[in-house]
Amino acid sequence: MKTNWDDLKVFLAVAREESLSAAGRQLSVDPATVGRRVARLEAAYGMPLFAKSPTGYALTDAGQRLMGHAVRMEQSLEEAAEEIVGQTSGLSGQIRIGAPDGAANYLLPQVCAKIAEDNPDLEIQIVALPRVVSLSRREADLVVAVSAPTAGRLTVQKIADYKLHLAAARWYLKQHPPINTLEDLRHHMVVGYIPDMIFDKELDYLHETGVERVRLASNSASVQFNWVRRGAGIGIVHDFAIPSAKALIKVLPEQVSLTRSFYLIRHADDRRLERMNRFSQALCDGLRQEVARLEAQT
Repeated sequence: MKTNWDDLKVFLAVAREESLSAAGRQLSVDPATVGRRVARLEAAYGMPLFAKSPTGYALTDAGQRLMGHAVRMEQSLEEAAEEIVGQTSGLSGQIRIGAPDGAANYLLPQVCAKIAEDNPDLEIQIVALPRVVSLSRREADLVVAVSAPTAGRLTVQKIADYKLHLAAARWYLKQHPPINTLEDLRHHMVVGYIPDMIFDKELDYLHETGVERVRLASNSASVQFNWVRRGAGIGIVHDFAIPSAKALIKVLPEQVSLTRSFYLIRHADDRRLERMNRFSQALCDGLRQEVARLEAQT
């Protein structure tokens, strides 16, 4: 049975976007055409590739199996293009990065802007999500994560360590009881993650302080940071974010000092793509330098 690559491109777009309309926007075709192409592919295989639900299009078991083959074909075409056309002095095309919102808000914008400035033909997209970004579904080409995965055909590279501390706005501390020990936190408005929405154990910062009740909670590190910055309470924040809020000061820095790490996660097959290797190196170098620069200011 022959499979049309154009139909597979449509299949991949729907699988990644989980929507005919979103896939259509990505491919610059109308949703009805996307639907017809999917139907044609399903007819060719004689089985459904997607299950439609109120939340969108989800891959069936057959769709999951086809996804792996389609991704490998996509990667092979990218490798062929690199080999035939050759690599110019600059990077080009589109690269999508998935990242937790702390890194996405306070590190990646300036790092990626510099890479884009150095490579005029390159388009960079940042997907900031308070959850694990799926590489298998190609939600991103590479992911910056706070822990290293232990399963899957992936390559993992440690980027850098970073630090976190308790912090609060100066005017908050002036208006509330002094904090001399961790026990004193019981008398304060504590900001943190929603407990049942912590998607990675490395984000369970407050566990190390003994705090049991979070009065202001969000699944977004940026929302938490803005609460603390505006004087709503006290919370654990990234040191690299503190320079963006001059009114913040560290609290109990000798008693609460956390160290976490960023990792770059890629598809194992992407190691054969020189373009991805060069971009990954530039990204890691930029992130290391930016973490060091910002932490030096706190």
